[in-house]
Amino acid sequence: MHLQTVNNTTPFDQKLGVPLTKQKITVLQINLGRRCNITCNHCHVEASPKRTEELSPQICEQLITLIQKFPQIQTVDLTGGAPEMNYGFRAIAAAARALNKEVIVRSNLTIYFEDGYGDLPEYCAELQLRVVASLPCYLEDNVDKMRGKGVFHDSIRALQWLNRLGYGTNPNLVLDLVYNPPLPVSTKFSLAPNQSKLEQDYKAHLREHYGIDFNRLFAITNLPIGRTGLHLERLNLYQPYLEFLESNFNEQTVENLMCRNELSIDYLGNVYDCDFNQMVGLPARAGNGELLSISKLLELDNLDLISTVQTASYCYGCTAGSGSSCGGALL
Repeated sequence: MHLQTVNNTTPFDQKLGVPLTKQKITVLQINLGRRCNITCNHCHVEASPKRTEELSPQICEQLITLIQKFPQIQTVDLTGGAPEMNYGFRAIAAAARALNKEVIVRSNLTIYFEDGYGDLPEYCAELQLRVVASLPCYLEDNVDKMRGKGVFHDSIRALQWLNRLGYGTNPNLVLDLVYNPPLPVSTKFSLAPNQSKLEQDYKAHLREHYGIDFNRLFAITNLPIGRTGLHLERLNLYQPYLEFLESNFNEQTVENLMCRNELSIDYLGNVYDCDFNQMVGLPARAGNGELLSISKLLELDNLDLISTVQTASYCYGCTAGSGSSCGGALL
């Protein structure tokens, strides 16, 4: 949708001046589906309890085969929706951990209190899954405005639960938090604060008020797609926000962009350069221009078929200021 929006920014590939090249694939990020137990107003996936799209058994089997076949995959990054709610979560996590690969679970934390999911913290601890949890602020009002009433309270309870299991203190049980800036309501845009300083503030506040420990904080810029894009369009801020991001372009971030060494897979088995491209339907292409799928990667016995990353104007969100990725700031 947003790719067709009138856009006066410099095309991202022109800004770079050279193609954004793919490096050796070491990360497999899998969006297991759009099902989620909550509805966040900044969600680029537009996930919700009403969504039903999720992985099929066939695609799940292909993904497990892919993980087992390619030792170069170091990290399997499971996202959604709430990844824990979607088909294949446990099977894929177990298969990857059996090969000693890092498995990241991008959790909203509140899923632990839904019927049928109460064993998730213990399950994650048993398999030593790395939990990356959304907590867009350490203040209750700000979190509930962005993610729904009561979400902050449940998130705190979930973090305390994870801490009791050793997350945040046991070196094998890593717990990271994710900060997102509030959605803009005027042209007074701002980038995410300094990540290391914000992490110190988070740790001090959560430790003092709730006794919570965690490992790292990731500060992630809101990209103008999904619900964030719709919000900006409603307020006629979409184009000004893109221009703001472009004005803060930092070429030093390009070397570390997450899209360069990862494949993003959707619940249908299609391949993208990143989760953001996946959400707008901009597929990855092999060097010969061919669209890729899990079955094609298995058929050709090669993960490194992509020479150039597909880019769009929202890529300025990942390259503004200190940069932004699923692992936080790039510099």
